[in-house]
Amino acid sequence: MSIVRDDLKYSESHEWLRDLGNGEALVGISAHAQELLGDVVYVELPKIGTEVQAGDVIGVVESVKAASDIYSPAAGQVLEVNSLLEAEPNLLNQDPYGQGWIFKLKLTGATDKLMSAEAYQQAISG
Repeated sequence: MSIVRDDLKYSESHEWLRDLGNGEALVGISAHAQELLGDVVYVELPKIGTEVQAGDVIGVVESVKAASDIYSPAAGQVLEVNSLLEAEPNLLNQDPYGQGWIFKLKLTGATDKLMSAEAYQQAISG
């Protein structure tokens, strides 16, 4: 069973958002998503400064099984990207909620449409 962390919010497309409390948030993909993808071999990171709306495609994760779009779970501006993923894309498999974060977002919109951990666990348990 996939790990679902209580301190995060989740999108239907399996991205997580960690509110940093200062109008900024870290974003990554859930443990469930990385398990479905298998071994990640490449991550296309967003460009710093990119303005996004919730649901916009912002990057791509490629694995030995498939390529999958990364969607922004909230509206905002990309402040920072995790450049470690360029050399070590498998951090998404090893530590999806820690060193495997993908980008930092300056929030410009609400995050209230994202799922709680409990709701996300129910959604992936089907």
